[in-house]
This record gives sequence, structure tokens and C-alpha cells, in this order.
Amino acid sequence: MSLRRPLVPLHLLASAAVLSACAVGPDYHRPDAPLAQHYVTQPPSASAAKAPVADLSAWWESFNDPLLTHYVSQALAQNLDLAQAVAQIDQARARLGTANAALLPSASVSASAARAYQSIDTPVGQLLNATPGYERWGTEYETNLEAGWEIDIFGGLRRQREAALADYSATQAAAVATRLAVAAQTADIYVTIRGLQARLDIANLQVQTQQTLLADVNLLYSKGAAADYQVQQAEGALDQVQASVPVLDAALDAASNALDVMLGTPPGTHRAELSPPSLIPVAPSLADMGTPADLLQRRPDLIAAERHLAAANARIGAAISEYYPTVSLNAFLGSATSAAAGTLFSGGASQAAGLVGLRWRLFDFARINADVNAAKGADAQALAAYRQSVLRATEDVENSLSSLVNRESQAATLAHAESSLSKAKDSSMTAYRSGAASFIDVLHANETLLQAADARAQAQTESARAAISTFKALGGGWDPDSLQTPTSLSSR
Repeated sequence: MSLRRPLVPLHLLASAAVLSACAVGPDYHRPDAPLAQHYVTQPPSASAAKAPVADLSAWWESFNDPLLTHYVSQALAQNLDLAQAVAQIDQARARLGTANAALLPSASVSASAARAYQSIDTPVGQLLNATPGYERWGTEYETNLEAGWEIDIFGGLRRQREAALADYSATQAAAVATRLAVAAQTADIYVTIRGLQARLDIANLQVQTQQTLLADVNLLYSKGAAADYQVQQAEGALDQVQASVPVLDAALDAASNALDVMLGTPPGTHRAELSPPSLIPVAPSLADMGTPADLLQRRPDLIAAERHLAAANARIGAAISEYYPTVSLNAFLGSATSAAAGTLFSGGASQAAGLVGLRWRLFDFARINADVNAAKGADAQALAAYRQSVLRATEDVENSLSSLVNRESQAATLAHAESSLSKAKDSSMTAYRSGAASFIDVLHANETLLQAADARAQAQTESARAAISTFKALGGGWDPDSLQTPTSLSSR
């Protein structure tokens, strides 16, 4: 074959270029999502004047707790769950690179040199040995350039690239979702630690109060002014309060260890740094929550679910493309000689070939039908999963808002109750010492105050945790514009 002749007719290349502009299978359109016009529950407006307004892009800074901000920043920098999510982005990027490469021609270069010694005891050797001038030693040199290109006439490769691109975007969004979860969980654990420390302070204060009360009762008993059962009651009340301290200590240790793991450090690393008690962070207020429709752009888990749906849709086209033939172009250019290596690139040593290939699974339609049906089933599953994710997202927001509103109301009520019960306790102790009240009244006043103070601390903690849950449910903690869908690997 002459190298001056075209390996492929020009009209065939032109036809392939025209046909490659189309792609079989359904084009993707983002589906409608079941969303309400507004949220049922609205955040409390009474706290807006007391608490700072939260910036959703970095809501943890609105708590005005430097240590909380430091821990969240540290977790975002070195959390191992987040490191795994970032590694998954690299894997998805590599798969996208493979899909891109499938659309491009491929080429390879090979070279070889061989020296062989032919046996003359074999039939072939005997035949060759009878040839005049035959040499049993032989040397061969060869170098080749091969190129191939599968023409994507019906768009199967482009659909596969479309699916890989959607998967890559979904992996990016999933990493952002992990980032938000890490930030929220770190803040939640920190608030829990401060809440447990506050409850421990209350319990220890009550231990001291009960010890003082027991000393007073023993003094009165020694003077015959108190009965034996009153001493026993005071001892029992003291034991009951003391018994709550180890439980709170164990919970505090577990929360501290959990925070260390979130920060990517061994348990116990930050124990000393957290030891000085601090106030329970006050939840900032929400300035603008937006509408449920905003969740489609704000929540990265919804973006990931929508991109998975786009990938599933593209794979339908990739499966349908198998109904059609595949055309490939291959070319071969090289040089081979059995003479001296210096003659390798001479005109006599040149060799070339061209090939137009056709592959058509003409008698395999049953398997193709199964693949297409499987792809359509996966698309239907992804669509249902996307719509379910949207419903779950709005449920998260509504539940978080309801918890935030009610916990703040509970905390305010319990704070007032604690103030009133503290005054009642002091009055009952004064009345008891003057003989105007019984010891039962004093015990009851102390027990009620302990319960109210502990409940108030829990309510404050849960109020801050509800705010964190709300920020996470709303998709706060990142800039939606920062998540760009790349058109090629050069957008990295």
C-alpha cells in the first residue's frame, strides 16, 4: 500500500464528523422537586436583639467563642473523614480523565531487536538448511508507530464522559457535605462539653450545699433539736447528689475524646485545654433563612443527589449506543529489517498499514436490552432518591427550627424558675433555722432547685445545639458559587 494514498476516504471522515454531533439517549433536564413556598416554623425574633446575627457562610464564628472557632477551623484542616472525601475527589477526577481520553485518538511506539539461532533438526530447520546460503544465526530489528481512534458516531463515549463529569461534580458536593458535617459535629461536641461542665458545676455546688446542710442537721441533732431520721435524710440527699457527679464526669470524658477524634488527634490531646470551664455558647439568631427552594443550591447533599441523577441519565444513552455499530480507524507505520541496524530506516525496510474497523453487536440485542433496562431502573432509583433527599432536607430544617424555638423558650422559662427557686431555698433554710419550717421543706427546696438548675443548663445546651443543627440543615458553612462544574480536566 502506497503511503501517498489516503488511508480513509475523505467522505467517510466527513460523514463520521457529522454523525458524531449527535448522541443517542435522553438529554438530561433537572426534575421538579416537591417544595413548599415557605417554612412552617419561623425562628424566634425575640432573641434577635440579644444574640448576634449568624453569617451562614461561617456560622460558627457568630457564637463569639474563640475556642469554638479554633476547633472548627482545626477540624476542617485535619479531620480524617474529610481527608477521605477529598481523596474520593481525586479518584473521580481520574475516572473523568479516563472518559476524556476515550474520545481522543491513541498512539503507541514500539521497538525491538532480536537475535535467534535456528535448529536444523526440526522440519522447518531442515527445509531452511537445504536453502543455499542459509545462516542458522539471524538478527531482526523493528520499530513501529501505531495509532487508533474510535469514532464516537452515536455518542456512547460522550454519554460516558457526561456520566463521569456528573459523578465528579457529585463527589465534589459530597466532600462539601462532609465538610459541613464535620464543622457541625465539632461545634456540637464543643457545646456539649460546655454544657456538661456547667452541669458539673451545678452538681458540685449542690454537693457543697448538702454538706453544709448535713453539718447543720448534725449540730442540731447533737443539741437534741433534730431527730435521727432528719440526719439520715440529709445523708441520703447528699449521696444522691454525689452520685450524679461520676455520671457527668464519664459523659464529659467521652465528649472530650470525641472532640479529639474530630480534630484528628489522639483522645486526651485537648483535655487540659478544655479543663477551665466556660459559659455555654449563646446561639446566634438567623437573619435570613431563605425559602425551601434555596436548599437546592445551598445544601451540598442535594447537589450531589441531583448530579448522581444526571449521571444515571447519561448512562442510559451509553447503554443505548450499544445497539449501533462502532467505527474505528487504525494506522500502522514502521520499519523492519534483518540486515544491519543501519538499514532500519531505509526505503526497503519501511512498512505501513491502514484499517477501518466495524464492530456491531448485531446478535447480542438481548444483553443490550438488559443493560438498557438496568440503566433506566438506576435512573428511576436516582430520581426517587433525589426527591426523597429534598423532602428529608426540608424535614431537617423544620425539625431544627422547631427544636430551636422550643428550646429557647424552655431555657428562658427555666432560668426564671431557677431564680425563683433559689430565693425559695434561701427562705426555707432561714425558716428552718428559726423553727418556722420543717427539714422536709428544706430538702424539697434544695432538690427542686437542683433539678431546675440542671434542666436550665441542659436547655441552654440543647438550644445552642439546635441552632447548630439549623445552620447545618440550611446548608450553611460554604459558598455555593465555589462549587463549579468543570468542563474538562484543565478546570482543576
